Amino acid sequence: MPRIGVIVLLSVFSMSSLAELQDVQVGGQLHIRGRYWTNTYVGAAGGPREVRIPEFFVPRRPIGPFGLESRFDWDSKETDLQIIEQKTKIGVLADFTDHVSAYVELESFDLWGEDFRSNYVTGIDSRAATQNDVEVLQSWIDVGDILGQPLTLRIGRQPLKFGKAWLVSDSIASTLGMSYDGVRLTYDVEDFVVDAWYTKLAESGIAEQDGDVDFSGVYATYRGLEHLKASLYWMWIRDARSLNDTNFAAPIERLEDLFNLDDYDVTNLYTVGTRLWGKYADFDYDLELAYQFGEADAVGFGFKPVSQIYGDDGAEYDNWGSDLELGYSFPDVPWAPRLFLGGAYFTGEDNRDLTFGEYINPFYRPEASVSFNRLFSYSVYSWLLDVQQELSNFHQIRAGVEAHPTDKLTVHFNAAYFGANEVFDNPQTVTVGRFRVPLAPALSFWTEESDDYLGTRLYLWLRYNYSEDLFFRVGWERLFVGDGLQDGNFNSRNGLEFNAGTDTDDADYFFFECGLTFGSPDLRYN
Repeated sequence: MPRIGVIVLLSVFSMSSLAELQDVQVGGQLHIRGRYWTNTYVGAAGGPREVRIPEFFVPRRPIGPFGLESRFDWDSKETDLQIIEQKTKIGVLADFTDHVSAYVELESFDLWGEDFRSNYVTGIDSRAATQNDVEVLQSWIDVGDILGQPLTLRIGRQPLKFGKAWLVSDSIASTLGMSYDGVRLTYDVEDFVVDAWYTKLAESGIAEQDGDVDFSGVYATYRGLEHLKASLYWMWIRDARSLNDTNFAAPIERLEDLFNLDDYDVTNLYTVGTRLWGKYADFDYDLELAYQFGEADAVGFGFKPVSQIYGDDGAEYDNWGSDLELGYSFPDVPWAPRLFLGGAYFTGEDNRDLTFGEYINPFYRPEASVSFNRLFSYSVYSWLLDVQQELSNFHQIRAGVEAHPTDKLTVHFNAAYFGANEVFDNPQTVTVGRFRVPLAPALSFWTEESDDYLGTRLYLWLRYNYSEDLFFRVGWERLFVGDGLQDGNFNSRNGLEFNAGTDTDDADYFFFECGLTFGSPDLRYN
């Protein structure tokens, strides 16, 4: 942070030190969610993986950091996954005079069955074998009305959520929050609001002089028009952690410099975008469009072909992402339904194939495949394909309806089509029963394209607001698995992970959740 910024912060807090405590509020939340996946994963949602194509079938091809292993099976022969999650949060908000406040929130995320303290077979009782049960999710100080202006400074561990959380969210899941360590300055007047922030995502300490990961940006929203609200934003992730393919002796390192090898720079991921949304009569719309550019050395580092040493130290971000939804409501019709039509498009690359010339070229250098990075999104496009909000290199078309049979009950249904944008080139094979036999594994330039159809999904959920504080929600998603998921494409993990299965059995996801908020209503918005 520039020196003048530090001086300003010290001055602000020196003036605020005389503020006196005038009010304390306490609140919290309990959230429980049960989840069940069929025909989807090899094991847990995050792994393990199984080899779909052995490495010796793709010599010299730059596949990427996860290789040709997959977490997905799309096969009814494997074990289904079921978990029950529980989130427990409690927060304390302290208001002081002179526009000063402070907030501390603790969160515990648990899976049922992790913490039981007795073995029924032997009767032995013990401490729970868990780690990091309770986290300080938020811990910040607010100073408002700075210099007599509608300017607020928040410093400390805090949530960030902008727009509809399409790129930056305060949650990983409904049962798991996310916070950022840093400072945020907000200028808020009647017609517009501007946020500027600087946060630290990773700290290398004394290991590297410049080896941290920082996230900063500016997000501005204008709300002075009747039928249109507009946001513009700029975001920057700077990853200065050092990357090295080799650690040879000095003469060889100088030789690498001569041939421009093992020369990874700082990763700079810039995202610029806009969001336009609003309502006219019974129509509503929401469009978001973003472009990413910058050095992608942290991605290129993972693209080392089998039996080769060096990755792509010249990789770059050059990607688009978009989401559009149009709706029409019928307020005078029973249940007040809203029909909607929408879609999403995230560009990607798949440079994992080889030409014959590249195959025989002894000086061939790998090229990374860089897709749109979803950053810290909470926009879930499918609970089977996009459970961790990292699906990329894909397009989606969706349509559905949402209705309100009663004041407390909401019903939602939609159908969506998913396709891969840039498909993977599999080794050329011949089908024998259920198996694909490669014709010439060593000739990695001889390939056949995967199918681009990932699948069609149906999604239904019902939410019942029992009271202002308590809700219940149940839902079901069915994915009609396409051939593109059996062949395999690189769509998961921001386009870096293979999603091939062993079959095309349709997959299901079921969930039940309930949440209770208690204490001061003011804390529900922190």
